Amino acid sequence: MHKGIGYGLASAMLFGISTPIAKILVGTVSPVMLAGLLYAGSGLGLLVLLVWRRLSPRHPAPLSMPRGKEWAWLAGAILLGGVVGPLALMYGLTTTAASTASLLLNVEAVFTALVAWFVFRENFDRRIALGMLAIVAGGVVLAWSSGQAARVSSGALFIVAACACWALDNNLTRKTSTSDAVLIAGLKGIVAGALNLSLALLLGQRLPAITTLVAAGAVGFLGYGVSLVLFVLALRHLGSARAGAYFSVAPFS
Repeated sequence: MHKGIGYGLASAMLFGISTPIAKILVGTVSPVMLAGLLYAGSGLGLLVLLVWRRLSPRHPAPLSMPRGKEWAWLAGAILLGGVVGPLALMYGLTTTAASTASLLLNVEAVFTALVAWFVFRENFDRRIALGMLAIVAGGVVLAWSSGQAARVSSGALFIVAACACWALDNNLTRKTSTSDAVLIAGLKGIVAGALNLSLALLLGQRLPAITTLVAAGAVGFLGYGVSLVLFVLALRHLGSARAGAYFSVAPFS
């Protein structure tokens, strides 16, 4: 197996597992607070990993940092993928079943490919397009067989909006994917976590119990942090459209 494919599938598996767990947590924590806790757990966990890696004698090479315009691409990715997208997803999860939400997240792959092909001019791949259509069709079939009536709810619209944000995020992150993957994902987690937590506290919300803090931090580290590191590596090897296609198996993991 091409290692880029392996990165994409592993990233999808971790994120796919995190969605139903986040659905459970969103019942006890506000969407803004939960988004902040998830990304804070991601950023802090990756920061510890980065420090440990730098102190290890096995990794003496300097960090590969973003350069020039790459910082602007990264800032856009953090805003869309680390702040707006997670907020939209958390609000969507408040009124949408976890299984339905996971299936709706397939839209991200379609949006990612469209942006990659028509905005950033990646090569068009008909096989990838057909594969994504097949995965989306499979998700629709599964949702229909669950007996749920087909309707467009506000929760679904929030989730689709999150997918649009993450599609733009994926393509912007692709512009910085040659930099250190742990550094990129860690910066996104720290900044997004700080912004969302600050917003939640300004709105008068309080931090949840320690058990919820630990649970949200662990989910954030694995489902958002490690998953994002793997996805950045997939972007590096496959490009946005292909990486997004393999990531679209997340609902079925």
